[in-house]
Amino acid sequence: MPHTYSKLLTHVVWSTKDRVAAIAPEIRSHLHAYLGGIVREDGGMAMAIGGTADHVHLLIELPADRNIADCVRVVKTNSSRWVHEKWPGRRAFSWQAGYGAFAVSASNAARVIDYIRGQEEHHRRINYHDEFVALLRKHGIAFDEEYLWS
Repeated sequence: MPHTYSKLLTHVVWSTKDRVAAIAPEIRSHLHAYLGGIVREDGGMAMAIGGTADHVHLLIELPADRNIADCVRVVKTNSSRWVHEKWPGRRAFSWQAGYGAFAVSASNAARVIDYIRGQEEHHRRINYHDEFVALLRKHGIAFDEEYLWS
């Protein structure tokens, strides 16, 4: 076969360092747009970006020659630097070291997009910790609670 065809969708989630409420409402939409721009510059497409004061969710599509670890590293590094440059008073802003990445089928993309767009409402009922643990369990990812946040 002369061409490679792929549709690789990934729901990626990560929090601010120590889950500090550092993504204030006045910067949130700017930060989300910037995250999407970084994904685009890295060769991917952000289908949805959302979150609250202490974490973000992205549904991204990456080409077959890009891997999720490199993409997340680039997005987190560049966006953290950008926040420091754009808002000098937010020098303490940083992302947690890790992230969660969950495969999404094309047939389920619309549901995940709605979920990401509904984060404000969703987090009136559940905190980030419980949400993240639920995502790990839903996707059958083994974890040790003792080391989950270190």
